[in-house]
Amino acid sequence: MNVEPPIQAKLLQLAAVDAELTRIAHRRTVLPEQQEVARLEAERNAHKDAAVAVEIVLDDLDRDIRKLEGEVEAVRKREDRDKGMLTAGSVNAKQLTEIQHELGSLERRRSVLEDELLDVMERKEASVADHEHAGARLSKTEADLADAQRQRDEALADLAVAQGRCDVDRLGLIALFPADLLAVYDRQRAQHGVGAALLQARRCGACRIELDRGEIARIAKTASEVVVRCPECGAILVRTKESGL
Repeated sequence: MNVEPPIQAKLLQLAAVDAELTRIAHRRTVLPEQQEVARLEAERNAHKDAAVAVEIVLDDLDRDIRKLEGEVEAVRKREDRDKGMLTAGSVNAKQLTEIQHELGSLERRRSVLEDELLDVMERKEASVADHEHAGARLSKTEADLADAQRQRDEALADLAVAQGRCDVDRLGLIALFPADLLAVYDRQRAQHGVGAALLQARRCGACRIELDRGEIARIAKTASEVVVRCPECGAILVRTKESGL
């Protein structure tokens, strides 16, 4: 393939633009701002799960409190009924003994239930504090996440602007090349990452391998308009005064 040397030299500009596009694409995949967003999203979800877990505990404690309060109220009503019977004086001696015995049992039962109720209420108080703490951590994480998302979006916008400039530059450059040369360049770039590189001091700028003397001698004898390629990686080699030929 024969292409005028000045057009071949333009391949270096195209390769530089494509290298920048590759860097932009890679930066998108390892964007620190996106990694921070992902970290904070995981942290937010963990705080949400913690808050939900505490809410479940609070629901269970509220249910236990209602149950114990109901049991305490039932015992008190039974005590009031028995005391009313004693006050009315309408019971015989045997019933009196039974009622007095029952009142003693009810009093002990009520004491146990009230202790249990106090314990559950104390646990609820601690869980409420846990829930408030979890809510505060969640709120802070959500604020941090919103800020991280803003920074991520700004970074992505900067990359989009940079890519836009590169796309415009690339469109202007590819119009300069013959279709067959561009096809070779694009195929080489797709397979190996670099389509063309400078031959500098007998070293391929794409694979960084130094060519042997025989290969250098062959290239030196090749007409300047003939497109030559690296024998190692296949990249189009652009020859200049720096090539050491």
